[in-house]
Order: sequence, then structure tokens, then C-alpha cells
Amino acid sequence: MSERPISDRPISEPDARPELHRVVRTMGTVFSCTVRAAPTPLLHKALDEAEALLHHLDRVFSPYREDSAVSLVNRGEPVPARWQSELYQVTHLCAEAHQRTGGWFAAWRGGRFDPSGLVKGWAVERAADLLLDAGAEHICLNGGGDIQLHGGPWQVGVSHPLRPGELAALVSHTEGPLALATSGPAERGCHIVDPHTGAAPSPALASLTVTAASLTEADTVATAAYAMGERARPWLTGHAGLRGLAAFAVAADGSTWTTPQSG
Repeated sequence: MSERPISDRPISEPDARPELHRVVRTMGTVFSCTVRAAPTPLLHKALDEAEALLHHLDRVFSPYREDSAVSLVNRGEPVPARWQSELYQVTHLCAEAHQRTGGWFAAWRGGRFDPSGLVKGWAVERAADLLLDAGAEHICLNGGGDIQLHGGPWQVGVSHPLRPGELAALVSHTEGPLALATSGPAERGCHIVDPHTGAAPSPALASLTVTAASLTEADTVATAAYAMGERARPWLTGHAGLRGLAAFAVAADGSTWTTPQSG
């Protein structure tokens, strides 16, 4: 099960601190990074390492590359030893997400493995960790509309799926980690399916945005909940099992709903 998120837009609040920027095109999308900090050799090196990491993870996990680990697994061929640790991490995270969502997040379907619904968020988190390790405190890393924030202040606009060019919501953040993941068909059609039937989800939701501390978790929960359709709201409210989770949805009729942040 894979998905392509609606493009959310980071909106930087006025800030006197210098900023470092990097744009990376990989995984079929665009990753953009803003770090609010004085430029140092260590931070520039970390940005280079983050860019290299994103390209590397595309090489390993792309379902469209014949020589990726994912393609090798699906053909029953051995995976190079240098990739096995990362493959184990991703398969373990996919299994956890499958269990946590009651099977609504599924990286295995029809005998094939496709972790795309998890890998991009996980890649963004890992890239942000490289910057944190280099001393950055204020980071906005946007992977095709799925965003990991650290520090702040930041503002992120959630695009309206039914009114192109308009925002449906604005999220403000001042400190600590915060992730936003949006699922929906507005940009590239519906890439999410009901893993139990293989059919497209009911058209109950035009978009669904999930926030949490971790983008890996927010991304998998958003994918699973969008697949649930009209069942998403009660599940997110009471059964997601993820600390700090909150959600904002635009229904197909244009109405909106939110869920309170979990403990």
C-alpha cells in the first residue's frame, strides 16, 4: 500500500536567525530542508550526508528499481549484506505499524512487499537526526508534503484538497519535535487501497492530516486512517495507540473535523 500526500507548505515565521537551505529530488518527489542556524562546516557536512542518505534509501527501497532491495525480495533473490540491516529495520517498523493499525497499514499484499507508505517518513526522520547530531536545533524537513519539525517557531499550511491554492488549516509549532503527514488523492489520484479488499477507499475523506512527534508514525497512521474512510474518526479518537496523536480531516462534502490530541 503506497500513497502520495497532499503538498503541505511550511511557512516560516519572521526570524532574524540565518538559514541554510537544501533541495533534493529523489523518491519521485522533492525534499526541502531549512535549518535555522549559523552556517558551519559541520552543518554543511550534515546537509551533504542527509542528501546522500535520501538518495541511498531510494536506491535500497524503491519498488520501481529492478535492483533495489524491495525488488530483490519480491523476486525471492538474496539482498546484499550491506543493505540487510536497513531492510530489517524497515520490515520491523512495517510489522509494528500493521499490528498497531489492526492491519489497515499493510506493506505486504498479494505476496508482494512495498514499504513506500513508511519509507519516506522514516527517511525524513533519519535525515533530520543527522542535522540534530550536527548541532542544529531548528529544522524543517519536508519530504513531498510530509514534514518533520524540530525547534521553531514554524508555521505549516495544510493545503485544501477541494480548493486549489487555499489552505484548510494552519499549524503553529514552537519547540520540540512535531511531524505532519497528509494522505489523500488530490494531487496524483488515489494511491491508497483498502488492504483487506484491494479496492480504493470509500470517498468519505478528501484529505486527512495526522500530527505526532515522529513522522514515521504519523505517516503510517495517516495512510491507515485514510484507507478506513468514515471509520477513521472514531479509530483515531480512541484506538490509534500513539502518544501525542492528533488529526484534521476535510470530508468529501467540504466539512472538516478534528480529533483531540492523545495523551
